Amino acid sequence: MIHELADIQIRPGSQAEFEAAIVHGMNTVIAHAKGFEGYEIRKGIETPERYLLMIRWATLEDHTVGFRQSEAFSQWRAIVGPYFAQPPVVEHFTTLPEVQKH
Repeated sequence: MIHELADIQIRPGSQAEFEAAIVHGMNTVIAHAKGFEGYEIRKGIETPERYLLMIRWATLEDHTVGFRQSEAFSQWRAIVGPYFAQPPVVEHFTTLPEVQKH
């Protein structure tokens, strides 16, 4: 499993609208993408215009090729993009094997 982490900064004062839009976009667009396995959204406390979107994908290619190169990506960006103060920083992560405690 791959974790996509998007660090999102939105325009000040648009939190309520963005929160409704991101949940709508996740549930109507991304949730139907091949390899999608779930998501979490975190909101900044010190910086209330900052959000972390964590999406679980079966493979890296499910996100980078299957989703990002599809029409669904354009639909997603049309829903959430108007709220961005700047383009999100997106990186991918994998989980380390569990560490044995001695």
